[in-house]
Amino acid sequence: MPQATLHQILDQLPALEPEELRQLDQAVRSRLVPQAESSKRETFHQALLVSGLVKQIRPPRQYEDAPRRLIEVQGQPVSETIIAERR
Repeated sequence: MPQATLHQILDQLPALEPEELRQLDQAVRSRLVPQAESSKRETFHQALLVSGLVKQIRPPRQYEDAPRRLIEVQGQPVSETIIAERR
């Protein structure tokens, strides 16, 4: 890749949205995976599909959508409420 193209890509990085950055990351990672490893993984996924163990293969998630927030609960702890309802 010519240096000018690389510099253009790097200059445009700050303007990308988080989802676009994730897509770019996946594209780069897929190109960096050795071909033999990629072929083995694809063969394994096809075997899972053909056997009926899975219906579709999803790409692995790299990032959480949003940080999880803890919530305040009034009264009994949720675990105690669940145990009481099971009785």
